[in-house]
Amino acid sequence: MSESTAQTAEATEATQNDMNEEQRAALARAIMAILDRWGLSAEQQVQLLNLPENTPSRMLRRFRDNTPFPDTKEVNERLEHIIGIADALRTTYPHYPSMGLIWMKRKNKRFQRRAPIQVMVEDGLEGIVAVRSHLDCSFDWFNS
Repeated sequence: MSESTAQTAEATEATQNDMNEEQRAALARAIMAILDRWGLSAEQQVQLLNLPENTPSRMLRRFRDNTPFPDTKEVNERLEHIIGIADALRTTYPHYPSMGLIWMKRKNKRFQRRAPIQVMVEDGLEGIVAVRSHLDCSFDWFNS
């Protein structure tokens, strides 16, 4: 992953409440880069992040620049899991980063023949946690 993703991983150690404006904006940029890399549409990004349905795509552009995400428990929890998934993909496929993207888009028996991206968007937080648990055995073990 990129340097910004490494910074994001550090940033998610604490909630957005514990970060200054610059750190929160860096977190938003890194998360948006991950979602863009996964090929999510604007509508899917809004759903995945649990933003209001009427969030305009120009707001998503602002997150890519210097606007932090809303500081809510629901959004923060999703951000943490997205970082966890991206990190698990990085460690699972350290020499072939493109394999992580292929895995995210390929139908999987574990998810009733749905792609992990589809599970995350359609099932919300429950789907995000299911994908992270499948990828990150330490997360799954710790939370079971």
